[in-house]
Amino acid sequence: MFQKLIRTKDDLLPLVLRVTLGIVFFPHGAQKMLGWFGGPGFQGEIAALQTHLGIPPFLTVLVIIAEFFGALGLISGLLTRLSAFGIGVVMAVAVFIAHIQHGFYMNWFGNQQGEGFEYHILAIGIALVLMLRGGGLWSLDGFIWQKFKSNKVR
Repeated sequence: MFQKLIRTKDDLLPLVLRVTLGIVFFPHGAQKMLGWFGGPGFQGEIAALQTHLGIPPFLTVLVIIAEFFGALGLISGLLTRLSAFGIGVVMAVAVFIAHIQHGFYMNWFGNQQGEGFEYHILAIGIALVLMLRGGGLWSLDGFIWQKFKSNKVR
């Protein structure tokens, strides 16, 4: 099972996608986990999602873990498939809980009540590619996979 989780090829596409998605999600995760970038921090995020969306604290903790550690996992290429899965699930749930009623488009001009879900579809699509392809070039998954293969041969 672990082999399937980390197996990857030295491929440039997953490197570009995972670093891009990781960089985009790191500030979101850091807002929730650490209170950086004007975010509420861990306890504030738990309270906000419970108050405004009725999300139980244990699910909010999973969201925070997925966004913060998932972003770090993507940037480093460690457990890429798991990190991408977490972010993909968070984005899919966010579409249905908070964004679908606002339509497709982001609120670029401030003329709608909330944000649409176009951004979420991009993140889900990137996450799906990473779940299928793994971490690719310069990933810790690739490094671990190479060590595993070389030890298996001996």
